[in-house]
This record gives sequence, structure tokens and C-alpha cells, in this order.
Amino acid sequence: MRKLIGLLIVITILSPLTMSGQTRRKTTSKSTRPTVSAASSAAESAGAMRVAEQIKVLTLFIYLLGGAAKGLEAMDDAARRNEASPALLDQAKQNKATFRTSIKSVREGLDKLEIDFRATPELQRYYIKLAGVAARAANAEDLAAANQFDKAGRNLLEVVNQLTDVLLEMRNR
Repeated sequence: MRKLIGLLIVITILSPLTMSGQTRRKTTSKSTRPTVSAASSAAESAGAMRVAEQIKVLTLFIYLLGGAAKGLEAMDDAARRNEASPALLDQAKQNKATFRTSIKSVREGLDKLEIDFRATPELQRYYIKLAGVAARAANAEDLAAANQFDKAGRNLLEVVNQLTDVLLEMRNR
């Protein structure tokens, strides 16, 4: 899991570097592409920044969850075998509540992002790719409520992938 997150971070960091190394021939022909207004460009730039921020929040959260999920599952196993102290059980209970609250906050941020993209005319064309990220986060929230933190983290990885696709599409227009 950590290797996968590390790989995603490396790919994210290196992708702008590989793009800047590409050269483009200069042509004198006039582009047939319509010009984008400054307001549209500013809205798209702000939208891309918000998507990127959500990716950063999610990757950090998944990294932290990945490290703790195995510990929480081990604590649950120890509790079933009556091998855990009450203090450790209380700590595990607090950690689970913290993760559930955090996933809820992530889902709420994704809900707001979807609403803003749907309501902003300059961003509506990207909404199609963005639609459903909040529902996936809600599914992760349900999995966390059922103490399935590993599955919740995997679900959030799908959200990161979908957000990355949206960001790439915004960048390529």
C-alpha cells in the first residue's frame, strides 16, 4: 500500500517535469481553436487548484489511514481474543472515531467540489468526469463505519484516480 502511494506521489511529481521537456514546433498558421476568455481561464485555473488540493488532502489521508488500518484491524483481533488492555481498546476506539470524522470531512469537501463544478458555467464541462467522487467517498465513509478501513482506503484511492483524470483533462484544454 505504501509502495503504491509512493509510486503515485512520484508519478504526480514527475509528470510536470516530463511535460516541460517536450518541445513544440512553432508554426505560423493561425489556430482554429476559439480563444478562452480571461474569466473562463481564471475559473478553470481556480477549479484545477481545488481539484489538486483535494488530491493532496486525500493522498495524505490515505497514507495516514494505510499505516493505521492494519493496527486497528490487529487491535480488533486482539479484542476478540480478549488480549487487549482497556486502555488500548479506548485508544483504538478514539482512532476509529477520528478516521470516521476525517472521512466525513473529505466527503463533505468532495460534495462541495461537485456542487461548485456543476454550478459554475466555466467548469460544467468537467463535471461529467468529476461526478460521483462524493458518492465514492460516501461509500468509503460507510465502510469505515463498518470497521473496514482498508476497503475504505482503497475506495478513496479510486477517488484520487478520478480526481487526477479530471485534473489532466483540465490541464489539456
